[in-house]
Amino acid sequence: MRKSKPKKRILTPDPKFNDTLVTRFVNNMMWSGKKSVSYNIFYDALDKVQAKTQEQGLDVWKKALNNVMPSVEVKARRVGGSTFQIPIEVPAERKIAVGMKWIISYSRKRSEKSMSDKLAAEIIAASKNEGASVKKREDTHKMADANKAFSHFKLS
Repeated sequence: MRKSKPKKRILTPDPKFNDTLVTRFVNNMMWSGKKSVSYNIFYDALDKVQAKTQEQGLDVWKKALNNVMPSVEVKARRVGGSTFQIPIEVPAERKIAVGMKWIISYSRKRSEKSMSDKLAAEIIAASKNEGASVKKREDTHKMADANKAFSHFKLS
């Protein structure tokens, strides 16, 4: 157990939209410290989203992120000799982090040619409430709903 909570790092907003949420997304998407490559992929994806949907790319991305963020999830808790899946509400910071990670991981698994194509397709699908990342949120909510009976074993 750590002695104290680590200090929150202050992120610099991204150069194009001046938004720290974009920076968080790009940092999650980045591989091997290649931040400029990650920014290029993200901006290309938003341009493709804008071309396909005729809406502002950043707005579509934020809508997609809101559609993917889970409100409840399950956590394992040992009671007696058995392990129960206990539904808990997701804190706001974790909601955003989990939503971003799901969009990135499911866009990587798509079959389009480049990463910007994959990301654009996943963002468009998520903004329409479809696609793998939204399905993951639905499955998480279903699992929490199915284990509602164990919610009295709250984590202390």
